[in-house]
Amino acid sequence: MADIIKILLVEDNPGDVRLTQEALRDSALANRMYVVNDGEEALQFLRNEGPYKAMPRPDIVLLDLNLPRKDGREVLAVLKHDDALRSIPVIVLTTSDDSWDIRKAYDLHANCYITKPVDYGEFIHIIRMIENFWFNIASLPN
Repeated sequence: MADIIKILLVEDNPGDVRLTQEALRDSALANRMYVVNDGEEALQFLRNEGPYKAMPRPDIVLLDLNLPRKDGREVLAVLKHDDALRSIPVIVLTTSDDSWDIRKAYDLHANCYITKPVDYGEFIHIIRMIENFWFNIASLPN
């Protein structure tokens, strides 16, 4: 049996969390999604600090940009400058389609940038496309 894919979702919008969970729940791929609601919690999770000491290293991070306490750009910068964490693929999944946000995310070494669609069906389709590419086509680091 294949390993369970571990996904860290960094998202403060409960509706988007629920939609992502629904899309991945119906997946043929065995996965476990962990959710944190702000950038500070994301870094604690990734560094196994505080209440996240026993959390596993995620195989991939789905990162919103507009987060409380520490925004997604700050999280991305810290993550990609940390030798122990930089190999974790980060998909920026955000409502912003601003060209500055897109360029900044790639300058900070995001692996992918996707603008969240507002339509429910399109959102589910995007999550499934992410799943198909990153877990069935691409090879992830161990």
